[in-house]
Amino acid sequence: MGAYMKTGIIMLGLVILSYISLYFFGSDTIFVALKDSFKTLKELSFVFAVVFVMMFIIDMFIDDKKIAKYFDTKSGVKAYFIALIGGILSHGSSYAWYPLLQSLREKGIKDSLLVTFLYARSIKLPWLPMMIVYFGTGFTIILMFYIMVGSLLQGFIVKKLYEE
Repeated sequence: MGAYMKTGIIMLGLVILSYISLYFFGSDTIFVALKDSFKTLKELSFVFAVVFVMMFIIDMFIDDKKIAKYFDTKSGVKAYFIALIGGILSHGSSYAWYPLLQSLREKGIKDSLLVTFLYARSIKLPWLPMMIVYFGTGFTIILMFYIMVGSLLQGFIVKKLYEE
């Protein structure tokens, strides 16, 4: 059993114990909390289904190592856009990418490209439907645009400050 699974089971157990404790102490808020939780779960069930389907599609058709091989060591504008797109398409925990990014860095990939990649990872494609549900399409599009511009700017700033 993985560490995430153990943590999830422990967390679920703590939540169940909390609800049982509240029940025995006569708190009426337990029923309100359960009702609100089930209402939220019902509202988000379609969004969760879409998220899981998108994550499955990304896992099936996009290999993280293939994305990494397209970084150009010449650090041209094209490389920044590849780093940007690679960051957006990448998924999983950031720390899982660190060994690969360190390896790329040792092979000559510029820090500015790594910064662009890591900054762009804040866009999580599988979670966009949920973001649209909570914040609306317009807000989500504008935020994604600002994150992409910010990612490129951060890369260019690192290039100016540390690489030139």
